[in-house]
Amino acid sequence: MPPARDPATLYRAATQGDRAALGRLLSLVERGGGPARQVGRLSFAAGQAEHVVGITGPPGAGKSTLTDRLITEVRARTDAPVGVLAIDPSSPFSGGAILGDRIRMQSHALDPQVFVRSMATRGHLGGLALAAPEAIRVLAACGRRLVLVETVGVGQVEVEIAGAADTTVVVVNPGWGDAVQAAKAGLLEVADVFAINKADRPGAEETRRDLEAMLDMNMHMGAWRPPVVTCVAATGDGVPELWTSIHDHRSYLQDSGELVVRRQKRLLDELHRVLIANLEHQAQTAEQGDRWEQAKTALLKREVDPYEAAEALSTTK
Repeated sequence: MPPARDPATLYRAATQGDRAALGRLLSLVERGGGPARQVGRLSFAAGQAEHVVGITGPPGAGKSTLTDRLITEVRARTDAPVGVLAIDPSSPFSGGAILGDRIRMQSHALDPQVFVRSMATRGHLGGLALAAPEAIRVLAACGRRLVLVETVGVGQVEVEIAGAADTTVVVVNPGWGDAVQAAKAGLLEVADVFAINKADRPGAEETRRDLEAMLDMNMHMGAWRPPVVTCVAATGDGVPELWTSIHDHRSYLQDSGELVVRRQKRLLDELHRVLIANLEHQAQTAEQGDRWEQAKTALLKREVDPYEAAEALSTTK
């Protein structure tokens, strides 16, 4: 078994099909630090996944069940290896992922072409907005041509993670929200496909009309119009149609050249987040030692204001 702390050895084993090594690589990415950077350099050079699909929406929308059904649909249509990142809430006790999403996808546990990984929302320095793209690249480097990323909800972090996808599916339920709520959550900006799950419940048609009306008001001529698909993840109804819409969006991105544009923008956004994370780390380093104590004492005595104190700490001596 490869040494747990040797990223290069783990990487070689994982790219040769060792699932345990792949799991350890993703753990290194999740924890961050030097080993994560080593893994990142190796996976970055290996290329990208053919298609990354983000699945987001309000808690309770049935995202995990729908993701499970999508895996089944994909495996029925193609032999493409599938990787799944299920973003779980962090345990208040251990800080780790609660693993509820992975439990709900146990039907694929024995399929060697499916790899499901839960990641805790606590993430590493820079958070999941940095860990998720790195994890996606690791899965791609290990042969997962399709990667599904399921998020916890529709907060800012989740929207950022969904932004790491080529195609983003926003899952809602009948009677969910209104145009104002959707706009606040940023759903109109990130959605490439809308899925109305639990469509066997009352209010599905009204929800469809609301979404279509929002799209009418916000669409630009010539742009991709997100389709609105109704489905029932619990039974699988509508899932084939949903996957067809996802595949159609991938074709649109490829044919229009938007796929290259999106991926370039994501890389630049990631660079921005990495830079911010590095600056935050430098700030944490500055908040210790004699200079910190001197700046803190001067500030509390009101001899300097916070800006002067920060400038003093930022000046290299």
